[in-house]
Amino acid sequence: MAAATAAAATVAGEGMEPRALQYEQTLMYGRYTQELGAFAKEEAARIRLGGPEPWKGSPSARATPDLLEYGQSRCARCRICSVRCHKFLVSRVGEDWIFLVLLGLLMALVSWAMDYAIAVCLQAQQWMSRGLNTNILLQYLAWVTYPVVLITFSAGFTQILAPQAVGSGIPEMKTILRGVVLKEYLTLKTFVAKVIGLTCALGSGMPLGKEGPFVHIASMCAALLSKFLSLFGGIYENESRNTEMLAAACAVGVGCCFAAPIGGVLFSIEVTSTFFAVRNYWRGFFAATFSAFIFRVLAVWNRDEETITALFKTRFRLDFPFDLQELPAFAVIGIASGFGGALFVYLNRKIVQVMRKQKTINRFLMKKRLLFPALVTLLISTLTFPPGFGQFMAGQLSQKETLVTLFDNRTWVRQGLVEDLGAPSTSQAWSPPRANVFLTLVIFILMKHLAGWWARAWLPGSQMGFTRIAVPTGLYLEAMPWSGQLHLQEQ
Repeated sequence: MAAATAAAATVAGEGMEPRALQYEQTLMYGRYTQELGAFAKEEAARIRLGGPEPWKGSPSARATPDLLEYGQSRCARCRICSVRCHKFLVSRVGEDWIFLVLLGLLMALVSWAMDYAIAVCLQAQQWMSRGLNTNILLQYLAWVTYPVVLITFSAGFTQILAPQAVGSGIPEMKTILRGVVLKEYLTLKTFVAKVIGLTCALGSGMPLGKEGPFVHIASMCAALLSKFLSLFGGIYENESRNTEMLAAACAVGVGCCFAAPIGGVLFSIEVTSTFFAVRNYWRGFFAATFSAFIFRVLAVWNRDEETITALFKTRFRLDFPFDLQELPAFAVIGIASGFGGALFVYLNRKIVQVMRKQKTINRFLMKKRLLFPALVTLLISTLTFPPGFGQFMAGQLSQKETLVTLFDNRTWVRQGLVEDLGAPSTSQAWSPPRANVFLTLVIFILMKHLAGWWARAWLPGSQMGFTRIAVPTGLYLEAMPWSGQLHLQEQ
């Protein structure tokens, strides 16, 4: 007790040093004993007479040279300059605008880089297949081994680095936007696992899509931007604004996939949010538009396109684009696509319900996480082998080449394409020697639907009570060829 009293007396004694405004250091907080007006008069008189500053001898004055030396350093000047630039940009442009521009730019770069890597992977598979066409056995081994290796690597890499990256990520984003905190779903580690795993999965040529995963990737980009850049610290610290930016990021994920900003905003409204504030419309549309624009500019820069165009171009006549007789056919396409989607969801739900009851299979899949994806990929690759059954479903074409030929406005007849139109070589894949084009279209529709259902049911990720293959993929893009095939059937 005596020691505590002595220490308090010592502190109080040291704090009795006179300072500006007669500040006295008490035991806890300190106090001022002089009025501000009196101090101002004394300070004005001192300056007029040129007297010394009263606090020159205080301990704080002895630390002044060090503080001045630090303030004059290069790091301090750079920090002051960055703070001033930050204040100027925020005051003149606005924090949201800068954030949305950077988000759109970053997602456009990621989407373009992934498309480039996926195209290289698919070209490598076709190059190996064409190089071994003299030996049917070696050609088959090369055709099935390549996607098996990529899918196995995707599953293993995702499981080791970040298991949260499995699946499309849309259910998780819907949960996060509803206020539930999911740990490790918006981190840098999950972002790396999602991007690399998705690139390998799509590069394997499996019937999978990237729209759903890109919604998750865009949300992770938004979270990382607001977290690691001090310029946007206010967005990360404010939970309400952080949720608004995540909703805008969902629109960016769709916009940079298909260069469709309006579709991205509608998708963000419909899928990810039960309540979508009106103030978020412009955020989603602006970021998605900027991302789609940069995405197509990068295609021109890489000489993939001559100018900024749609992702899949059509060649309808401007003076007479549609015939009145085609409108009922379009209605039939919509009805058939709707029933096809409902059938797809029904089959996927049934297979999940059946497999939940198979405890032995679940335990086997838990132990052999990499064996099962290899078997599923081997089966699908065997079905699409071009010299085999794949010749009846244009198996040698990649997904992008398939969509390009289906969107082409060339005339198809029973023997194939009209020769005088100079059809490209890729279109000849739809007319094999032992079948006509209509049989190929029917087989393509059935096999794409079944293969897509099989891949969606087994490849994308895990569900409660039933472990599937942990590959970060979706399936939206695979639904696009179905409508194109139905349209050709109507013709």
